[in-house]
Amino acid sequence: MTEIGITGPTGAGKTTALNELEKLGGCVLDADAVYHELLENNQTLQNELRERFGDMSGADGRFDRKKLGKVVFHDKKALDDLNRIAHFHVVSELRRRLEQAEGNNCRAAAIDAYALFESGCDQLCDTTLAVLAPAEIRVRRIMAREGISEEYARARVAAQHSDGFYQEHCAHILINDCQKPEEFGARARDFFTTIIS
Repeated sequence: MTEIGITGPTGAGKTTALNELEKLGGCVLDADAVYHELLENNQTLQNELRERFGDMSGADGRFDRKKLGKVVFHDKKALDDLNRIAHFHVVSELRRRLEQAEGNNCRAAAIDAYALFESGCDQLCDTTLAVLAPAEIRVRRIMAREGISEEYARARVAAQHSDGFYQEHCAHILINDCQKPEEFGARARDFFTTIIS
């Protein structure tokens, strides 16, 4: 099984690329979704976060991500601690799911992770890919997708890693400057077909 770490900024087209991988018999593991599942269900992770940040339960008794967000997003040390704790558990769970995918005879598995390198998820992969797109195209895409203002979309784009970061860290780059998703889908399919074979 080929294991591919996929990253890139918002609005670049990772979802379109990942859909093509699934059509080729690959499976996709979303690191962000895994983190949210672990926050809900993993008692060890919850206990470690409680030890570091105090009680993070909401009114319903469940883990309150917004409450945690208010603590960490204005305190770099707290954010670093959160990332250290969370990344350990996410990488462990992704490793388990990759083994499961291999046991299910998956042809390929992709880990979709914005913080692919910062989390250490790249160490689980045979190769890495960044999906990039010109900033103007990304701004338009996320405005349309999320119904947000141009100002907010530009701020989101500006806050993310530069293309240079991805070019420096990733083994492969796919540029999505296509007018239609199908065009980029074909480009991604060609790439994955080569990697998997």
